[in-house]
Amino acid sequence: MPVKVGDTAPDFTLPSQNGTPVSLNNFRGKPVILYFYPKDDTPGCTAQSCAFRDQYEVFKTAGAEVIGVSGDSPESHQKFAAKYQLPFTLLSDKGDQVRKQYGATAAFGLIPGRVTYVIDPQGTVRYVFDSMFNFKGHVEEALKTLQQLQTA
Repeated sequence: MPVKVGDTAPDFTLPSQNGTPVSLNNFRGKPVILYFYPKDDTPGCTAQSCAFRDQYEVFKTAGAEVIGVSGDSPESHQKFAAKYQLPFTLLSDKGDQVRKQYGATAAFGLIPGRVTYVIDPQGTVRYVFDSMFNFKGHVEEALKTLQQLQTA
C-alpha cells in the first residue's frame, strides 16, 4: 500500500553517503523533503538532484531538510554528491526495502520510481509528487507545499 497524503511517514534507518546511519525520526520537528530517485549519475537523476541543490538554501531557510534515496551504495552516493556539489544527505536503500515500504516502486515495471514526499514537522505526509520525467517539478511542488505549510 503506497504512502499517501495524510499518512504518517514510516520511519527507517539507512546509511548515508558517509556510511553514518540516518533515521527519518532524527528530523522530527522540521519539514523533510524525501525524494526517491532511480540511480546516481544518470541524466534524469542528475537533473533532479541538481534542481534540489540549486534551491537548497530556500529549503534550509524554510527550516526543511532534503534527503535523497536510491539503491546505490554509500560510495556511489559519495562520488555523486562530490561530483555535483550536492549539499544534502543521500541514503543507500540497498534492496529497495524503504522504497517498497513507501510504495515508490518501479516505473514501467523496470526502473525504480521517482517520487517526492513532503513531510511536515509532526511526521505527516502533506504532499506526494510522482513523475519520472518532470525532474524540476519535484522541486517546484515541494517548495510550493513547504510555503503552504508555513502559512497554515
